[in-house]
Amino acid sequence: MVLTGTLVNGLAIIVAACIGLLVRGIPERVKTTVMQAIALAVVVLGIDMGLKSEQFLVVIGSLVIGGLIGEKLDLEKRLNQVGAFIERKLGSKEEGSVAKAFVTTTLIYVVGAMAVLGALDSGLRGDHSVLYTKAMLDGFSAIIFTSTLGIGVIFSAIPVVLYQGGIAILATQINAYVPSELMDMFIVEMTATGGVMIVAIGLNILGILQIRVANLLPSILVVAVLVTGIYLI
Repeated sequence: MVLTGTLVNGLAIIVAACIGLLVRGIPERVKTTVMQAIALAVVVLGIDMGLKSEQFLVVIGSLVIGGLIGEKLDLEKRLNQVGAFIERKLGSKEEGSVAKAFVTTTLIYVVGAMAVLGALDSGLRGDHSVLYTKAMLDGFSAIIFTSTLGIGVIFSAIPVVLYQGGIAILATQINAYVPSELMDMFIVEMTATGGVMIVAIGLNILGILQIRVANLLPSILVVAVLVTGIYLI
């Protein structure tokens, strides 16, 4: 089934988040150290992805244009509103905690090459191995994130399933319309653009900066437009 990898990924986050809720008695200083370690790893991962670009002007242009679109739509605010809605329904005592956990982990699990590449593999070739690997990574980090950020992490499974599932379903038809060379170009520049956003997420977790990463999400779509333009020229 085309959605097998996506569903496994979503289930891994839910199960791992439940485990994380059971191990919340971790000392605060340990939580801080673990979160800082994860944040540093996220930054390094983002840098590695960002350096894969073959046309960095595409990355810059995509981030600028995507940022303008995202600010206009105020996606960060909308994501926070979803988190706040969940928070109200759960009756959370710590205002903003569920929203923060939901937004942070949603961005980490959605913004990245593995999410797109894995979903494409599921749709194009019926190969779920990339998403199975991502499920393991997401599951492990979900335990840590839930133990430190709280129950909001579990709800990040919803946008992960919707996002990756949508790509997988669309990918079943992509071969008929998109040349493989164009797809390869898109994946490279999308990976680099996503990498810059992942660096921003890491810096946010560390508390060094507060970058509205969600407002940069349209950059992924802008990459597709710019790369297509370059390919046609």
